[in-house]
Amino acid sequence: MRNDYKTVKGYGESEIVLSKSRFITYVDRAETEEEALNFINKIKKMHPNATHNCSCYMIGEHDNIQKANDDGEPSGTAGVPMLEVLKKQGLKDTVVVVTRYFGGIKLGGGGLIRAYGKATTEGISAAQVVERKLHHIMKVSIDYTWLGKVENEIRSSSYTLQEIQYAEDVEVFVNVLKAEEEAFVQWITELTNGQAKVDCVDQQFVEFVISK
Repeated sequence: MRNDYKTVKGYGESEIVLSKSRFITYVDRAETEEEALNFINKIKKMHPNATHNCSCYMIGEHDNIQKANDDGEPSGTAGVPMLEVLKKQGLKDTVVVVTRYFGGIKLGGGGLIRAYGKATTEGISAAQVVERKLHHIMKVSIDYTWLGKVENEIRSSSYTLQEIQYAEDVEVFVNVLKAEEEAFVQWITELTNGQAKVDCVDQQFVEFVISK
């Protein structure tokens, strides 16, 4: 499983007008090719009379699924420059559709490349970029006498306290970056004089919005 990667937070859209042509961009997260194709088809149905509905998507841990579609624009002037924006920003599991309504002024090959690239960049900004970081959920089992100290120290640290369950012992669940698991176990062990039992019980991705 991958540890950290960038993608879009979710759905976003934007619109720019260049030389009287409207470029409406739709962006979303897609973790499978089927999800990407469904999104593209949904946007096409929203704009059946558009001049073009160009699209691209990049999916998979190693970007093993990459597709670009010019939808009638001159070859290489729409889908590919859109895909290049995803690559440049290092985004995974992302699908983009740029709908164009022709305004009567031809942009030329270079103009189209710049237009579709700019439209894609604007759409991604609207959707927001996030970094997903793999965290391990650590269960800290302690006697009740340790709860106050351990809870306070965790809340004052860079770790994230997820929940506390009260049973025969107290079970404190904490989100810890995978790379910091060993340091966390050592820290808790020292904090409790070796009285705590620490186990990794699950893992999940936590998202952090990247400011643009």
